[in-house]
Amino acid sequence: MKGDPALTVPNDRQCAEFWQRFDMLENVAAHSLEVARVATFLAQRAHELGMDVDVPTVRASALLHDIAKTYCILHGGNHSQLGGAWVADFTENPAIATGVTHHVYWPFEMDIAKYFTPLAVIYADKRVRHDRLVTLQSRFDDLIKRYGVNEYIRGRIEITMAQAIDLENALCETLEVDLNACTFDSGRLV
Repeated sequence: MKGDPALTVPNDRQCAEFWQRFDMLENVAAHSLEVARVATFLAQRAHELGMDVDVPTVRASALLHDIAKTYCILHGGNHSQLGGAWVADFTENPAIATGVTHHVYWPFEMDIAKYFTPLAVIYADKRVRHDRLVTLQSRFDDLIKRYGVNEYIRGRIEITMAQAIDLENALCETLEVDLNACTFDSGRLV
């Protein structure tokens, strides 16, 4: 959905200032930049196809998706929920905040046209391990290895992986591009 002209959308420099304000770790910032690169590609492609997508909103949401990661590493808590609340407060832009709040798991219908921003951020986040573009399988293998300490958590990761695969298929179809053969650099294929 196109951005509401009454709502402000922070640019890259402003997002980096928010990172500093919330003491974002350098590795988390590097991850966020790569996630933003992928999400921006998706948004630009959607826009090229005539979809009602605001590219700067998608990019800002991706840049800010892990804004609360450092805090939650140090103090505990749910980084997506806390980050979404922080972003809603300091941007006053619910579209950006929704992408942050829901970048781990999408609890609603997977309607690409209706919910492009959060779905693009979810997908982009699932394609980036640390600061590198990887396949969904590689990303989820890493998540299982690092966080799958018990059957419940492994089950949640598997549910999230199934959703990511469904999302990838829907994005490939909607955007008319094979995302597994894409470098996310101006549409060039590998």
